Amino acid sequence: MADIPIRCFGVSVVVIRKRTAGYEVLLLRRNHTLVGEWCQVAGGIEDGEKAWETALREVREETGLICDFLYSADICEQFYEADRNAISMLPVFVGVVDAEQTVFINDEHSEFQWVPFAEAMEMVPFAGQRHVLKHVEAEFVNREPIGHLLIHEMSRKI
Repeated sequence: MADIPIRCFGVSVVVIRKRTAGYEVLLLRRNHTLVGEWCQVAGGIEDGEKAWETALREVREETGLICDFLYSADICEQFYEADRNAISMLPVFVGVVDAEQTVFINDEHSEFQWVPFAEAMEMVPFAGQRHVLKHVEAEFVNREPIGHLLIHEMSRKI
């Protein structure tokens, strides 16, 4: 009997900011993989990196933003990749940024939008992304996130 490998090669980051009207989530329109689709920040883990370090690096590289707080979302984004015949599992992080920071997207993306969660759920293409967004809204917006999910080590890296 053949196995389908499960691999963890990257991270997913839901970047949020608080505005007067409520919380908004950052979505990026992809230029390369999944061309034209709206997605959250994601990227591959480099040798020697911890997943949370990758999350901070990818947010900075893809958007120019610096996270004020980084949380483990206590959930993984998972999907099957037919071309690799593998199940990919990515730990999800929540990056909280100051509402006044300016976004500078890199060449991996053609545009960005800050949108309310309800609108974000309409824009993303995959059910797994909608599941992640619903979870983040429920656990990080509609209630105070549990302190154990805050990544304290990040303050020494910034």
